Amino acid sequence: MVEQFVGTWTLLSSENFDEYMKAIGVGFATRQMGNMAKPNLVISVDDAGMVSMRSETTFKTTEIKFKLNEEFDETTADGRKTKTLITLENGKLVQQQTWEDKNTTLAREVQDGKLTAKCVMGDVVAVRIYEKGA
Repeated sequence: MVEQFVGTWTLLSSENFDEYMKAIGVGFATRQMGNMAKPNLVISVDDAGMVSMRSETTFKTTEIKFKLNEEFDETTADGRKTKTLITLENGKLVQQQTWEDKNTTLAREVQDGKLTAKCVMGDVVAVRIYEKGA
């Protein structure tokens, strides 16, 4: 299931993230912090199948807890209130966020010991690569 995602992941590289944040409507000041942050992504799963995904930075820590294939209300790090659905598709953890009349997709997959997060909003794509910590 999501076992390959479990662990602590440190951001190695980030490509086009500022453009992605602009596309989803993040303000200038928040984008500046978002661009400087080097988050740790901590993913765990409990015995009941509840998945926790925590993003830790020096500025802010956010956490979502969810079950696969069950929609939930999420307040994002930038303050958006979204309806979020996370599914497992072909080994990828696919997160769909919907708010107002918009929606964005964040697809995470593990390959060669690295976690790649592909963030898509319309025709804007950001790619963030994480490395698993010790």
